[in-house]
Amino acid sequence: MTWQKRILDLVFAFLLVVILGPVLIGLLIWLLLKEGRPLFYVAERMKGVDQPFMLWKLRTMTVVDTDTGVSGGDKATRITATGAWLRSRRLDEFPQLWNIIRGDLSFVGPRPPLRQYVEAYPELYREVLKSRPGVTGLASIVYHRHEAALLERCATSEETDAVYRRICVPAKARLDLIYQRHQSICHDFDLVFQTIGNLFRRSHKT
Repeated sequence: MTWQKRILDLVFAFLLVVILGPVLIGLLIWLLLKEGRPLFYVAERMKGVDQPFMLWKLRTMTVVDTDTGVSGGDKATRITATGAWLRSRRLDEFPQLWNIIRGDLSFVGPRPPLRQYVEAYPELYREVLKSRPGVTGLASIVYHRHEAALLERCATSEETDAVYRRICVPAKARLDLIYQRHQSICHDFDLVFQTIGNLFRRSHKT
């Protein structure tokens, strides 16, 4: 990550904390009243092949003792009504501002993968994770809807894992590497504005 990109991340992260802080507090109170504790979902992700970190989100699913792998149709019944609303607007990702301030994430970059996939494809992720993982990115914008459609058809965790490994991992990696080759501050702004536009269109439809 260049120092210019890091400075922009910090400036915009602190600005959003000030602007959206009251919104986050309101969401936390609403979640506490509707769903109870815990309010946050904190899980390990990777920012390098040997660099784990803890990713923060608002909790959108019922809690189970063991929760591994990506979310597919096998986990659909665990998504709460409030969680579905938060996910549709990506409001569950507000707490990732903390990850940006810490330096775990950038605003734009590849989505941070789970350890199990990094360990399964270390050479692939060694290249992908040369870019700091991000809250949004080219793969998130281009591939998210297709990935969701593929995974929601999966009835078991084994099927979800197999589809994700066989189809989603290589497809997203190709897009992440295209982003890496063309990364610039202007490109990052364009991807952020595309993300915001998609959110407004999604909110309008719902």
